[in-house]
Amino acid sequence: MSLADRLASAQRDRSRTTPSTSASTPTSVDGVSAAPRTVRDPFADLKRVVHRQLVSDLGPQLYDVDMTQAELEQQVRAALQGAVVGNEQPMSGADRARIAQEIADDILGYGPLEPYLRDDELTEVMVNRADDIFVERGGRLTRVEAAFLDEAHLRRTIDKIVGKVGRRVDETSPMVDARLPDGSRVNAVIPPLALDGSMLTIRKFSADAFTAGDLVDAGTLTRPAADVLAACVRGKLNLLVSGGTGAGKTTTLNVLSSFIGSDERIVTIEDAAELRLHQDHVLRLEARPANIEGKGAVTIRDLVRNALRMRPDRIVVGEIRDAAALDMLQAMNTGHDGSLSTVHANSPRDALARVETMVMMAGMDLPVRAIREQTSSAVDVIVQQVRLKDGGRRVTAITEVVGMEGDIITLQDVFLFDFSAGYDEHGTALGQLRPTGLRPRFLEGLGRAGVHLDPAVFTGGGETR
Repeated sequence: MSLADRLASAQRDRSRTTPSTSASTPTSVDGVSAAPRTVRDPFADLKRVVHRQLVSDLGPQLYDVDMTQAELEQQVRAALQGAVVGNEQPMSGADRARIAQEIADDILGYGPLEPYLRDDELTEVMVNRADDIFVERGGRLTRVEAAFLDEAHLRRTIDKIVGKVGRRVDETSPMVDARLPDGSRVNAVIPPLALDGSMLTIRKFSADAFTAGDLVDAGTLTRPAADVLAACVRGKLNLLVSGGTGAGKTTTLNVLSSFIGSDERIVTIEDAAELRLHQDHVLRLEARPANIEGKGAVTIRDLVRNALRMRPDRIVVGEIRDAAALDMLQAMNTGHDGSLSTVHANSPRDALARVETMVMMAGMDLPVRAIREQTSSAVDVIVQQVRLKDGGRRVTAITEVVGMEGDIITLQDVFLFDFSAGYDEHGTALGQLRPTGLRPRFLEGLGRAGVHLDPAVFTGGGETR
């Protein structure tokens, strides 16, 4: 049977079985309007047949390593045009173009997610199951009408994403972290862990890396605070960016990394590569999970140890989350000043407690006081970041680690967010990051490094934006 015959047959079957495609009316339960479910695409069967035929016809061309992306796109679109033209079902030019684009997206990209991945205003794409997709825009979540054809369609897309970076996901390894070619972070969970179907979360990154000015314009930082942090990085203080999930820690870490001099040798270490540094001398390392036999894993801790043998001027770790904290502290305490990293915690004090707990995971049986002494001498500044209820990401504290008093690490807030200002009628936070008026002790160290700051920034004498 020819492709045209198969398309016509599929369309006849569809016309006999597909219900009306008029927009459904939201149902009401106890007076509360429920969100309408996605209406079934009247061309779903047609697209499925065309997609299968294209994969069959193109075969090895889809995986030809010598073929450029542009050449592959040309081949797919040529085959697709012929397939859709062969369809005998009457359809408008708009429908024909839409079907062609959606099938091309599925073969060349990531199916129904492709339009959202191309949207620079979106920061997150969340697939809860094949027919339930949310996006984040401006810090707020919205359900979209897009949907995968079925669970198998979603699984094929997940496999395509993780396969490109040498990862795998199956019943023996049902969770995976990966990344897209543009650096966007991907997390996937499949059954049996995901009870209602496979789940996919994509943290998108801007095509252009954020600058300190961008964070100031967005309200994440004030200009004086940005100047202080820039001086801390240039003066080779060790900084820890702390915050919850989705608070913007990696974005801030990337901005802080941009203050490192272009003449320095930088080693970045990440679970899934996200940082985009533009200096000339950057070496990027990425952790590797175990293979199907449970062997071959390379952890963040392994990479930190190896980085110390690479003569780094700076070590930037995307996130400290396990016993690698011990190696990171030792690196900071043995001449590798100016190191940067992030940690999941809700306050500067919690960040130190998290580091302490992770050091204990190394199994070295160190006394708590010894761990705290190492931490207090290694970490100079903690940058606390939160995501507020209006969706905005804000730095809420810049805190200096002063030293030890007895068995307790002493902290001093240099900048604090003014939560007392509350929110306006639109739910937007009115507060701002303000100096506490305290002069940090690290100023002397910055002076010795040849980095000078106007003392007015710590008393509110500088501009606030």
